[in-house]
Amino acid sequence: MTTRGTGTDTAEPRTAVGGSRALALLLVITGAAGLLAAWVITIDKFKLLEDPNFTPGCSLNPIVSCGNIMKSDQASAFGFPNPMLGLVAYGIVVCVGMSLLAGARFPRWYWLTLNAGMLFGVGFCTWLMYQSLYNINSLCLWCCLAWVATIVMFWYVTSHNVRGRMLGAPGWLRGFFDEFTWVLPVLHIGIIGMLILTRWWDFWTS
Repeated sequence: MTTRGTGTDTAEPRTAVGGSRALALLLVITGAAGLLAAWVITIDKFKLLEDPNFTPGCSLNPIVSCGNIMKSDQASAFGFPNPMLGLVAYGIVVCVGMSLLAGARFPRWYWLTLNAGMLFGVGFCTWLMYQSLYNINSLCLWCCLAWVATIVMFWYVTSHNVRGRMLGAPGWLRGFFDEFTWVLPVLHIGIIGMLILTRWWDFWTS
């Protein structure tokens, strides 16, 4: 049912909702990318704990230096290495994607919980980006991969929930997501890219 005069669709979604093959594959790919990044960072973190002089393979120069990131307090925001959280979270995303490929359907609360978890992930990544650029003053390529994966999965799951009426939204917003979902992650990632470029402009251009 559509509420007249507001443009907001209040129709309830079906009891259980699946996802398109494209969404399922996107979740598997982005989840696997995040899982790979978290796995590599975790392994390097353990090596760094064993040998403080260990230099991770992605420490390429004074700016692109995973070692500086791993040694920072921000790398263990919850009292344990951040990538260990990623091992669990991205693993769940891969499982959801594989389940959708197999034809699984989930209730509304499941989709909203998944969306909320991804929102937390984007928020946490945003905090890590700020810390990396303006406090730690270093960049980790594996972290960047995890950031991109999290941003992409968040926007596409949000789009799925809006278009499936699991999140209330005006008709024009559903229409936008129908046609232009790709704009949001591209814009989001583009802003981060510009911040990285301008933060160390002198270094990149020297």
